[in-house]
Amino acid sequence: MSETSQLPYPSQPGDLNPGASIGSGRAPLSTTLLATLAVLAGSALIGLAGGLIWAQLAPRALYVVISHGEADVVNSETTAFIAGDATYCLIGLVGGLAIGMLGYLLAVRRYGPAPMAAVLAGSTGAAFVALWAGQQSGRAQFDSQLLSGHLGARLRAPLSLGGHADLAFWPLAACLVAGGLVLLIRARERP
Repeated sequence: MSETSQLPYPSQPGDLNPGASIGSGRAPLSTTLLATLAVLAGSALIGLAGGLIWAQLAPRALYVVISHGEADVVNSETTAFIAGDATYCLIGLVGGLAIGMLGYLLAVRRYGPAPMAAVLAGSTGAAFVALWAGQQSGRAQFDSQLLSGHLGARLRAPLSLGGHADLAFWPLAACLVAGGLVLLIRARERP
């Protein structure tokens, strides 16, 4: 009579079991660190792309030079400022969704909490990178024309956000996606 028993561990030490819980496998610290840094770097690149897209898509307010180095808005009731903020928010949602989805698929589901923290930190950083990139686009040209322009010259102003609450769209979308996927997978694994 032969007895068989199942091993208490389905895989070799150090192996990641694809069916195991999120982050339950013990990945080497260097691999986890590399995945975390990749999420941060990827988030910064997505933020840079978002800022450049914002600079291309957002409307800019029209200014008129009133004296050397000074300009005034042509139409004080322009919607360019609100439309610029709305464009940034929309790009922030899309960028945050991309960071959350890619961060989850490439790092969080395999390496657990450290990459998830990187999704939060990276998407917050991406918001600031996008803001900086968008605001820098056209600023030097505007400043130059403002200083050398003649009275009555019309200039398109560089972008700026009306409030810093718009920055929250990036991490909010990223964490909702990545965290939502973690919760969904955990709920499906429960008996």
